[in-house]
Amino acid sequence: MRLSEIKTIFHKELDESYPKEEVDSFFYILIKHFLGLERFVLALQPLLIISKEEEQPLFEALSDLKLQKPIQYIIGKAHFMEMDFLVDEGVLIPRPETEDMVRLILNDLGELPQKKERFKILDIGTGTGCVAIALARNLPSAKILAMDISVRALDIAGRNAFNNGVKIEFLLADILKIPQWAHNFDVIVSNPPYVRESEKRDMKSNVKDYEPGLALFVSDEDPLVFYKAIIKFSKHHLHQGGYLYLEINEYLAEETKALLDERNFTDIELRKDIFGKDRILKCRLK
Repeated sequence: MRLSEIKTIFHKELDESYPKEEVDSFFYILIKHFLGLERFVLALQPLLIISKEEEQPLFEALSDLKLQKPIQYIIGKAHFMEMDFLVDEGVLIPRPETEDMVRLILNDLGELPQKKERFKILDIGTGTGCVAIALARNLPSAKILAMDISVRALDIAGRNAFNNGVKIEFLLADILKIPQWAHNFDVIVSNPPYVRESEKRDMKSNVKDYEPGLALFVSDEDPLVFYKAIIKFSKHHLHQGGYLYLEINEYLAEETKALLDERNFTDIELRKDIFGKDRILKCRLK
């Protein structure tokens, strides 16, 4: 079949569910991933024919897209901070708003007088490892630890660290149960679960039906449970003047900020993400 005909079928099957530009993007991502073809191939070879064997993964992906499966899970990778990360349904797909938090951390650390090799950083709830790995790539002399409650997530994060050429110490631990550590850190960062169960109805199927609920959802009765634990932990395990960075639920920004006030953190800042939503809290330990 001609590749151009397959592209037409993609639009016929998907245009009611996705914007046309996104369908184009899906198609080009898939032919690059499965066939090694660049997006301009049809401009150069409009009559290009591919074999039945080459067609098969494209049509299988089309079936998955019709079921709202994220393209990142279909191809098994996601892009973050100019790096590729392995992903499957055991980990959240890295998002551009999380890149904002990483860039903020790098900017803040770049302004500190300390030598970079002194930095010790902890990533709580690492998932794919994208935050820890991006920090390690940009701070190659820093000591970075990353923890998660999921064995599956830590396996993926470990492979991502290897693939991106960085060394990180990964730890299997639950921040809600973790005992006191001997470790202290210059920076603690976390993107914990923060979507309330009641918010599920407003979420797209590609998120709530495929991404791991363990990493997404919290009860409406105690939606800040992870922030309470992280802030309490940080109070004991940040060096004086150390930084805490939190990705947060935009609807609970003030309530989360109040937790930091109660624990006497200083220099508290609420930052918006690239979409204009209250998404990041940063502060320092007095």
